[in-house]
Amino acid sequence: MTDSTGSTAAAADDGTAGAGAAPRPRRPRTRARRGLSPGRRLPAARFIGPAVVLALWAGGSAAGQLDPGAIPAPWTVLRTAARLWTDGTLPTDVGTSLRRAGYGFAIGLTAGVLLALASGLSRVGEALIDGTVQLNRAIPTLGLIPLFILWLGIGETFKVAIIAIVVYIPVYLNTHAALSGIDSRFVELAEVQGLSRLRFVRQVVVPGALPGFFVGLRLAVTGSWLGLVVLEQINATSGLGYMMFQAQNYGQTDVILVGLLVYGVFGLVSDSVVRLVERRVLSWRRTLSN
Repeated sequence: MTDSTGSTAAAADDGTAGAGAAPRPRRPRTRARRGLSPGRRLPAARFIGPAVVLALWAGGSAAGQLDPGAIPAPWTVLRTAARLWTDGTLPTDVGTSLRRAGYGFAIGLTAGVLLALASGLSRVGEALIDGTVQLNRAIPTLGLIPLFILWLGIGETFKVAIIAIVVYIPVYLNTHAALSGIDSRFVELAEVQGLSRLRFVRQVVVPGALPGFFVGLRLAVTGSWLGLVVLEQINATSGLGYMMFQAQNYGQTDVILVGLLVYGVFGLVSDSVVRLVERRVLSWRRTLSN
């Protein structure tokens, strides 16, 4: 005779359910995780696109598909840049442009940050400042050039002032938006903890406003170069814009492209520096970019 208890246990060991035994739960099937993130950052990713454009430009010039009079070949532009650098024209113009952009950028950055703090941390400041800045933003900045020439003269001062306006507007807008977006629960927590005004600004306001500030800073860096190329064609005796304006009068397309490439390099490098600083300062954030 076969023992019924032993047969039931054996059936259970074999994975079959005996009479009255509860069925063993099935294991859920595991699905492969889908990679939704952009993936690892490519090395020197920001320079891949310009390198592709340069390769297409060189290929089209070598194949004779581009008119040399309208778009000179890259090697022609490089020879022109070397000649301008050797005779001292390009270093002088680059130094003048950097000085103008630096002065205007420093003034605009300081004004944008201070106005954003005054407007974002005070209702009175917001009432006095925000509407005025929004009105200024609605007016084309380059349209202010004739008025600023009448006010400040046609020298260097009005150029620096226009660049400062171009810079301060994006810095103010993005920093003020970041300040307005700080969670009110953090403010309540700071009040419960009894933080002073200075510690509140340092520990709550600054970390909360930094992401927006860096967005505005990137826009301001690009805007300073865009404004400079126009301003240096108005009663200027040096600078990259002046060099390009003179080249236009003499039909020197290669010189114009040299100026445009220098502007482009300055813009790309300055933006990359800002992004690098942003990643270091905001390394505590977990975002798609990092």
